[in-house]
Amino acid sequence: MTQIFGRLQTARVGHFSVLVLLLSGCASVQYSALEKVGIHKRDILVDRVEDARDAQAETREQLVSAYEELSALVGHDGGELEQKYRRLSKEVDRSRDATEDLDEHLADIDRVSEDLFEEWESELDLYSSAALRSDQEKKLKLARRQFSMMRERMQTARNRVDPVMAVLTDNVLFLKHSLNAQALAALRGQASVLEGQVDALIRDMQLAIDEADAFINRMRGG
Repeated sequence: MTQIFGRLQTARVGHFSVLVLLLSGCASVQYSALEKVGIHKRDILVDRVEDARDAQAETREQLVSAYEELSALVGHDGGELEQKYRRLSKEVDRSRDATEDLDEHLADIDRVSEDLFEEWESELDLYSSAALRSDQEKKLKLARRQFSMMRERMQTARNRVDPVMAVLTDNVLFLKHSLNAQALAALRGQASVLEGQVDALIRDMQLAIDEADAFINRMRGG
């Protein structure tokens, strides 16, 4: 399995032009071409889960950074409000981009997992040995269950993002034309509410990341 993943990394570089070309083709063509260089749906799924796990970590960091900028701004008691507001606005934009990137990676996971499990199930009918078929059937059910648990964790964490983004976006819009001490004072209560939402997001994101790591290790046979 280590050699397979070594080939996966090599393919990312050595077969880059092929992979780029395949992006415009159908999924079956992509899979067929990748299998010719020793990369199968199982390997692709693990790679996509790794990407989503990293995207979750990036989204978490960006949202925490945006929250910290908001807290610093509403708690500020002095000049340079415009500079602090620009930093907050930039961090919120980056958080939005990170969220969109995360959504794309989660969609990639869903597509590949569906294709993998459908292929795995269809292959059960190819066995002439009842014992081997039974063994693979059990492994398929276990893999599906483990994947489902991991994906649910990821979705729970993803669902924490929207309430945080909503508050951050509202605050940026509110301050856009009312950047003064009175406006900042009005937002201090919202910053306190946001703190609890961010804490919940951090917790659930870490649970999802840990679950993704465990799934990756199981799929690699670790």
